[in-house]
Amino acid sequence: MEIDIRDTKEFRARDLEELFLSVEWSSGKYPDKLVIAMRNSDRVYSAWDGDKLVGLMNALSDGIMTAYFHYILVRPEYHSQGIGKKLVMRMLADYKDYARKVVISYKEETGFYERCGFKVNDDSLPMFITYLTT
Repeated sequence: MEIDIRDTKEFRARDLEELFLSVEWSSGKYPDKLVIAMRNSDRVYSAWDGDKLVGLMNALSDGIMTAYFHYILVRPEYHSQGIGKKLVMRMLADYKDYARKVVISYKEETGFYERCGFKVNDDSLPMFITYLTT
C-alpha cells in the first residue's frame, strides 16, 4: 500500500465527514463547515490510500511567529503505519523558522506528539477547552 501525501485545501464534504467520524470527532457532523475550514487554513496536508482520505493535518498561523496545529487525525485502521508522523514532519518543516509550533491536545494524546519532538511544558497541563454552540 502506497500512501500519497498531498498539499491541498480542496476536499469533498463526504471524505472529511468519513475521516473525522472514523475517529469519533464531533467535527465530522459538520462536513460542509470542515470544507470551508480546510480552505481557510494556512496549510493542509492529507494522506490518501488511492481515492480514500486516511489522514489529515492542518495549520493555523499568524504568518511569522506562531503556527497552531489544529487537526491531526488518521483513520484507526491506518494507525501505527507512520502516517501521522509523516504529516507532522512535513508540517514542522514548513514552519521551521517560526518561534512557536503549538498543539493543543487532550492529556492522553501527548505521547504521540512527544514522539514527534513536541515537549509538554512542566507548568502546563495539555488540554482542549471548547465552547460549543448549537
